[in-house]
Amino acid sequence: MTSPRVGVANSSAMASTRKPEAAGHPQMQGIEASARMLTSVERDGEVDRVAVEEPLEIRAEGAPVAVTMRTPGDDGELALGFLFGEGLIDGPRHADLDAELSANVIEVGGPLARRPPDRRFYVTSSCGVCGKGALEEVAVQAPPLAPGPRVARELLADLPERLAQPAFERSGGLHATGLFDDAGALLTAREDVGRHNAMDKVIGRALLDRRVPLSELLLCVSGRLAFELVQKAALAGCPILVGVGAPTSLAIELARDRGMTLCGFARGGRVNVYAGPERVG
Repeated sequence: MTSPRVGVANSSAMASTRKPEAAGHPQMQGIEASARMLTSVERDGEVDRVAVEEPLEIRAEGAPVAVTMRTPGDDGELALGFLFGEGLIDGPRHADLDAELSANVIEVGGPLARRPPDRRFYVTSSCGVCGKGALEEVAVQAPPLAPGPRVARELLADLPERLAQPAFERSGGLHATGLFDDAGALLTAREDVGRHNAMDKVIGRALLDRRVPLSELLLCVSGRLAFELVQKAALAGCPILVGVGAPTSLAIELARDRGMTLCGFARGGRVNVYAGPERVG
């Protein structure tokens, strides 16, 4: 069997040639990407910058799989992260935007790890794919997490301050996810109108950089911790997930079931640990 081509074509990511972002400047890359992510509108006689929200159809081996409402930018990474979370791919794949960007269609090459479902997913910007058997579904796809690093509570509390959010700073309308090493250095940051999309983009980038599983790394999100974010982090093998906001009951249950360290209300130098306290120093 020939190995799949790897990378993301066109301006969405240029992943086939780009080096891992650990050696780059993720904040500057985010500022450059924000050109497609924001648009100008007039209100009260003034001009505001607001987040762009558009549909993206994700196709795998020529078949439509999902339509997601997202903020344009890093679309190839989004598609790869989404398909990985659905168990349809197990590593990096080549992804091409349609020749006409206005078509908002991205094609992901094979091989696929399993046959896509007959029904298409529709994913809104407010929540991910829901109603899939919750804990049982994740338990089948993701083994218990690796021991991972032990991290100081003060560092976990400080992660949101280290999370680059240039488009949010200009619009106030996007969520962000950041991938960090165990010393708190930011490796990758992505923004999107959908919090699950931002995480899919980060995981897609990690697939291309061959970092998955994220067994020695940390994820931080800019908002609350809902089930689908814990699900995606668990499937990517990340042992520690931190959020600025509150976790939900199902998020806590899933984190405890998978052996994940889950931290919420990371702000003002403090953080609450809801699961996996053994990794917090």
